[in-house]
Amino acid sequence: MQQYDEECIEVFLRDQLKLFPEEVAASKEEAEEFLEDCMAVVCKNIKEVKAYFKEEGADISGMSLGDLEEQEEVFALPSGRYLIVEA
Repeated sequence: MQQYDEECIEVFLRDQLKLFPEEVAASKEEAEEFLEDCMAVVCKNIKEVKAYFKEEGADISGMSLGDLEEQEEVFALPSGRYLIVEA
């Protein structure tokens, strides 16, 4: 089970409405539990995000790294890492 650090949890809690029509977590504890339940992935950089989507079989042909960064399931973290939450 992946541990999600404070940064991941706070960004997801703050920005969850980008991905969902209503809040799925109201507290840090609920956010962490939700991330664990949906097996969210933390990537070191946008190139890792691209590799993740390729591995998952997503059709990302023709998408730039900027396009990937704008996907609703991709959350940019202040540290430069990315959180991928597949709903």
